[in-house]
Order: sequence, then C-alpha cells, then structure tokens
Amino acid sequence: MKSKRILVWFRNDLRLHDNEMLVEAIAKSDSILPVYFFDKRYFEITPSDTLKTGTARARFLVESVSALRSAFRSLGGNILIVHDKPEDMILNLVERFEISEVYHHREVGPEETSISAYVEDLLWQQKVNLRHFIGHTLYNKEDLPFPIKDIPDVFAQFKKKTERDSIVKACFEVPEIINFIENDEWGEIPALTDLGFSADEAAQGDGHAAGGEAAGLNHLAQLVEPGSEIYLKPSKSSSEKASFSSKLSAWLALGCLSPRKVYWMIREAEGKYGSNPNFNHILLNLLWRDYYRFMFKKHGINFFDDPGLAKLISAPEMMDEPLLKKWQDGTTGHVLVDKYMVELNTSGFISHAGRLIVSTFLVHVLKIHWTQGAIYFEERLIDYAPASNWGNWANVAGAGLDHKSKNTFDLEKQMKILGVDDFSVPFLV
Repeated sequence: MKSKRILVWFRNDLRLHDNEMLVEAIAKSDSILPVYFFDKRYFEITPSDTLKTGTARARFLVESVSALRSAFRSLGGNILIVHDKPEDMILNLVERFEISEVYHHREVGPEETSISAYVEDLLWQQKVNLRHFIGHTLYNKEDLPFPIKDIPDVFAQFKKKTERDSIVKACFEVPEIINFIENDEWGEIPALTDLGFSADEAAQGDGHAAGGEAAGLNHLAQLVEPGSEIYLKPSKSSSEKASFSSKLSAWLALGCLSPRKVYWMIREAEGKYGSNPNFNHILLNLLWRDYYRFMFKKHGINFFDDPGLAKLISAPEMMDEPLLKKWQDGTTGHVLVDKYMVELNTSGFISHAGRLIVSTFLVHVLKIHWTQGAIYFEERLIDYAPASNWGNWANVAGAGLDHKSKNTFDLEKQMKILGVDDFSVPFLV
C-alpha cells in the first residue's frame, strides 16, 4: 500500500509548539516533508525605492529558519530549503517526493493570499489538495461569537463581544516523534549576502535578541518571572508606562511564538504572582493583532477608507520627497521624532508609543500620505506584519473603518506630546 506523504509548507509559523498544522500533518501521514521557500520577491526593491525586507528582519528570519532546522534535526529530520517562488517549485516537489497533500497556514495580506491561491490552483490541477490552517491569532475564527462577515468593524465592540463570549483554546503540544521523508539534499540556509545585502550590512548587528522559537520562549519566560533581568514589573510612573514594551512582536510576527502560548504563560504568571498592568497591556496588543487580521480577512484592501489607495501603493507620489527623506533619516530637527527614527533605523524596533509619535508627525505635521510611512516601516521593522502595520498606520491617519472606537488613535494627545501646537518648537532644519 502506498504511504501517505504530506508536504508541510512553513511560512510565518516557524515553531514546533502550538502548531496545529504540524500536529495534523504528523497524525494524518506516514511521513512529512517540511519546506521553507526563500522567495526572492520579499528581498526586492519596492516602487517607493525601499526594500521589501530590511537587514534587521532578514537577519531575524534567517536565524529563525536556522533554529527550526535545528529543532527538526534534534528529532532526526530536517527542513528543505528552497530558493525560489513556491508556485514555481511546488509541483516539482509534489512529483519528486510523491506528495499526497500540502498543508500550510493561511495568510491575510493581499500578496500572501494571491501566492496561496496560485499554488492552490496548480495543485488542484494535479488533484492534490492544499489544506489551510489558521494559527496566527489568539482566538480561532470558528470560536468567535460571529462569522467573519459580521465581525464588528469597531475594535471596542470586537473586544467586548470576543472576550465575553469566546475562549482561548489550549496550546497544541510539541511533537515528540516525527517521521520525515528521506532526502539527501536539504538545501542551504542563505547568508544575508545571498539575499542581496552588502557585506557591511550583513556585519552590522541590530541589538535585538536572536530569532527562533527557543529564543522567543526564553524571552517570554523571563518577562513573566520575577527576578529575571527583563521581568515586566508593574509600571509606576507615566513615563514608564509610555516606554513599556515586551519586545515579543518579532517572534510573534514570524510565528516563532504562538499568541496562545503568550496568553497562557501570562495567565499562569498572574495566578502565581498576581495581576500586572503590563501583562494586561500585552493581552490587549494580542487582541489588536487579532482584530487587524480579521479585518483584512473580512474586507481585504477595502478595510482602508482611502480612495485611490491601490494606485498610491503601486505608483507612489514623491511630491514631498525631501521632507520624507528627513523623516526617514531622523534629521527633521524634532528631537523626539529623530530619536525614535534613528532607533528604528539602527535596531529595527521602536516601542508602540514611539510608532505613534513618528507616524503622527509624518501624517499630521508633515502632511505626507500615511502609505509612505507604512511602506518605510515594512522595510525597517524587525516585527513587520502586514495587517498590524498597515492597520495601525491607517488608524493614525483616520483611514480605517473604525471611526468611533474610544480605543483608537488619539490625535490631540499625540500632538501635545509632539508639542506641535506650539510652532516655536524647532524642526525641519
């Protein structure tokens, strides 16, 4: 009898813990073939003359894929590394390894969705099924108190109904035994120079912790454990609250950490050590991640109440290029804005408060269209995720569908922080 072989296509789900796709593939097959595609499209120049993926995120990605390979090797297997587009190679892999079915996690960004659709069409022609999983959210869509088409567009309503009527499921366990398809050539994980970065760029550090599941789990464990160097003790002053950041977002963005893992680790810590406002802040951010992903699933690009958006992205106007360049480089002359932009450019990360400040400045002070900021953040952020990045920028610009929520962007507050109601503040020098 012919054995059933499943190709497990890894994308932004680079972990073994709480990975339903992997658990199901192991249970439903005789052997699996894990695969990761280094797709050149994600390392090209955009129409805005920015990189699709900057150095910081590329380094974090390479580290995360390497960590996943090490995890599979510890179980007696490996992950196949392919340097090509999924749609150009998937049929070859299916034929070569006699694959019965392909599993993958569904994404919500337009580009990622179109790649999935193309791959699904190609596989269907060969009578091979592409099975979709959703493992990027805290709440499963089938557990929400409403179908996707009826999810409230206002975040406050989404939050209230979801927290009241839904539950967060337990995490899937880490597989202890995996049967891998036999293979002699597993492919090489690229160096940054192989992805188009210069030797100088590749040699530069960004100061962020390493990528990968083990590093993410270790960081999370320290956040919730009193006595560790990075324990999130309760914030006392307003300045501490403003500067608070768990720095979990990069591992969440690439799926090295599961949102449910973060949730249950925090709940466990609360049970041991009591409540903590910083823990509540993390859980709120997980809900915002869910909200934006479900909004992308529900509306697609129509989530943005901004006529002509598609044209602005594909053929951006550069009317304010000198001002935009000053903002990008952190040379506007506004001390706070420049501080955060330099931090972003060197480390690939700034706190949520910092993101609100620099985006407010670009959109409401410099009067530059918000998509320019979203595109630049796409290059620079180590924790870039399409739904959250574009959703947050639209929120700042008032271009999202949530116009009424009390939890949305507070322009008046951000302008006061910037001090731009007093135009004696020097900037743009």
